[in-house]
Amino acid sequence: MQLQKVIISGGGTGGHIFPAIAIADALKEANPSIDILFVGANGKMEMEKVPAAGYKIEGLTIAGLQRSLSIKNLVLPFKVLGAVAKASGIIRRFQPQVVIGVGGYASAAVVYAAGRKKIPVLIQEQNSFPGKTNKNLAKYAHRICVAYPDMERFFPKEKVVYTGNPVRKNIEHNKFTREQGINHFEMDPSKKTILVVGGSQGALAINQGIKNGLGVFKDNDIQVIWQTGKPFFAEAKAAVEQGNYKNIMPLEFIEKMNFAYAAGDLVISRAGAMAISELSVCGKACIFVPLPSAAEDHQTKNAMSLVNRNAAMIIKNTEASEELKKIAVTTLKDETKLNQLAHNIQKFAAFDSAVVIAAEVLKLVK
Repeated sequence: MQLQKVIISGGGTGGHIFPAIAIADALKEANPSIDILFVGANGKMEMEKVPAAGYKIEGLTIAGLQRSLSIKNLVLPFKVLGAVAKASGIIRRFQPQVVIGVGGYASAAVVYAAGRKKIPVLIQEQNSFPGKTNKNLAKYAHRICVAYPDMERFFPKEKVVYTGNPVRKNIEHNKFTREQGINHFEMDPSKKTILVVGGSQGALAINQGIKNGLGVFKDNDIQVIWQTGKPFFAEAKAAVEQGNYKNIMPLEFIEKMNFAYAAGDLVISRAGAMAISELSVCGKACIFVPLPSAAEDHQTKNAMSLVNRNAAMIIKNTEASEELKKIAVTTLKDETKLNQLAHNIQKFAAFDSAVVIAAEVLKLVK
């Protein structure tokens, strides 16, 4: 039987959305006639990013449990039931042969609905410590594609396939030179360049650290491409304009990350699984600032696996505000250290993961 229809569900952050798009692209390469439908959460970034990548998407009205006492938690069960009902309706209408879940609230509703209908399900888990959603949905999955070894601790061994994390093709096989990347942002190729990427929504500790270092970067003739995320963008832009820092470029979001990765001599980033996967295939010297509130502090564990092999540097979230600028400048001035970090992180790269996952999807149909 040939695969003709697939639903891919999940989102909420770039860490879920971009792997999903990479898998869709790989499926299209395997069979251009495949009809792919995404299902996401209304109001989340997948509703914008997926159509921009050329795919159809439908939205569910769903949200997660609020950690603080909130009236929103009272209506959550009704939202979940409504989302599952709508997901079931989408599946009934679209008739997919396989459903792929990449994590996020929408993924939970769709994978659950597909499992109840006995439709083959593949789950893609990006992290070294899986979220509750994927752990709970594992019983409905026929395949669980993972990016870290020893994931049998969390999932049934017979379902687990090590694939690595799918990285966007234009990043995995980035053909742009450093000079082309710098020129794309209209900056100076002769200056050392820091790329700051705190995730699609930004990272407050990183943003505060960069803001506090604006004068230091100027004094050391360092330029910065600074993805702030939407919440911090206005504050970052105002600080840059007020200080007339022509060497700093604050951006709410960077669409063409292949140019950005090519441009950066040093990257400052959170330590999410997808960030590490992208930086590994690009071979970039990195300073990680792990998000401490991530489940089981897995971002710190992710980062330390590289730090212990001299493949990255780490700064605690609580120390980033004051220490980030100092360590960034010191590292940029140490050419030997920069080269070591860039060389060693490439040992963690997993290439063509999207192709491997697409092959597992095709196996489910055959």
